[in-house]
Amino acid sequence: MLSKEKETKLSKMMTKLLRHAPGAFGLTLDPQDGSVPVERLLQAIRGKDGWRELTLEQIETVVRRSDKQRFELADGRIRARYGHSYERVAYEEGIPPAVLYHGTSSGAVPSILQEGIVRMGRQYVHLSEGLHFASLAGSRKGTLSIVTVDTAKAREEGVRFYFAGNEVWLADFVPPSCCAVNNV
Repeated sequence: MLSKEKETKLSKMMTKLLRHAPGAFGLTLDPQDGSVPVERLLQAIRGKDGWRELTLEQIETVVRRSDKQRFELADGRIRARYGHSYERVAYEEGIPPAVLYHGTSSGAVPSILQEGIVRMGRQYVHLSEGLHFASLAGSRKGTLSIVTVDTAKAREEGVRFYFAGNEVWLADFVPPSCCAVNNV
């Protein structure tokens, strides 16, 4: 069993390998869903200092306990559900609920109201079905603001939504005309 601190470090390392720099660790992710055999991930992490004794059970624990449900483990493969910066992973287009939420800092609000929600350094804009995940995402950026997205209006304006799993939806861009800000 890992300590809470070591579990956090493992989660961050898995995030780096599965979302940002798989090639730096000798991993090649499936271009369709961004997955890799979990045994391959385990080998890559074990090759790093301090991780030689890592077990599959410990990786499974991190997947299960992730507050934002960042990872998905199925059929012997693991992937990051969202947040990729290295390469664009394909997701199936879907019809989201009528309202989605985007957590951000209050400092970003004027830009969002003028320019919309943009991807920044990521491959997609991240949106949540509920306030919980939006709050988790936005709270790490300073004073939290929640942007409400009218998805029907966005779809009328040509926005395509993709379901990443576990209440997370993705889009390339959300126009400012579809956004309203609610301070928390």
